[in-house]
Amino acid sequence: MRYWDSITHWINRLTLGAGGLAIALVPLLVLVGVWNVVGRYLGRWLGMNLTSNAFLELQWYLFSAVFLLGAAYTLYQNGHVRVDVLYNRWSERQQAWVDLLATLLFLLPFVALLLWVTAPTVIAAWRVGEQSPDPGGLPRYWVKSLPLFGFGLLFLQGIAQVIRLSHWLRHNQR
Repeated sequence: MRYWDSITHWINRLTLGAGGLAIALVPLLVLVGVWNVVGRYLGRWLGMNLTSNAFLELQWYLFSAVFLLGAAYTLYQNGHVRVDVLYNRWSERQQAWVDLLATLLFLLPFVALLLWVTAPTVIAAWRVGEQSPDPGGLPRYWVKSLPLFGFGLLFLQGIAQVIRLSHWLRHNQR
């Protein structure tokens, strides 16, 4: 196995693991969301508070985790949104060129910028052990790490895509 193949294999395995985790978190996200709604209305009817700020925050944290961990997985599965209406009419080679150029010119620079902007916030949150200001709120420093991890994984998957498309274009000259 060539060096580049082992790198893409490693990145793809990491992406599949994160995607599997995102998929596994969806039922928990739904259950927490349902509890937040049922608890709110049932609590009003009973005259007691059955849900807390922690559950509301947990719902947002889980949503963030699913979205950010699933982004690289979506790219790996080629499930991302395409805006170009001509794409389906093009040959496989033209599609590969568009995907390669879009990844190099748009995806990787944008994600690199997001990583650069996000890193100081994550470092500061960990440095102070940031907590939610809400009473009974959850710690925030770990959830603030999710964008850094998710964008980092998306960047790596973009690199794997560049390697895969370059290889395909080199070996499929038609």
